[in-house]
Amino acid sequence: MAFGTQDETDEVMNEINMTPLVDVMLVLLIIFIITVPVMQHAVSIDLPRASNQPENIKPETIRLSVDASGVYFWNDAAVSDAELNLQLAAAAARTPQPELHIRADKAVRYERVAHAMAAAQRLGVHKIGFITDPE
Repeated sequence: MAFGTQDETDEVMNEINMTPLVDVMLVLLIIFIITVPVMQHAVSIDLPRASNQPENIKPETIRLSVDASGVYFWNDAAVSDAELNLQLAAAAARTPQPELHIRADKAVRYERVAHAMAAAQRLGVHKIGFITDPE
């Protein structure tokens, strides 16, 4: 019996022993199969019924145009600055609130468009969009 020698039978094993891993997985599988049907919601609630009919109410679209000279047009009718504020206030009070589509000539001063947007925001119009021509 020699203590410092290495026998050929004492080599390190290069393979993983899968048998214990498979045993653990089978035990876990059995536990889950048994416990899942037992789990249920303990509180029974009578939920209210609601109709699922979609609302097809489309908001009105208002076209605000600004020509090259800076004149405002409310749905193709010329309006002054004071009339524009009255129209925007009336539009903001409606339910559902209409969408404001701004169409501006490319030669108009930015100040006129910014004035219309600021008035719309100040008076409570929330849905504002810009209309452009595709190239």
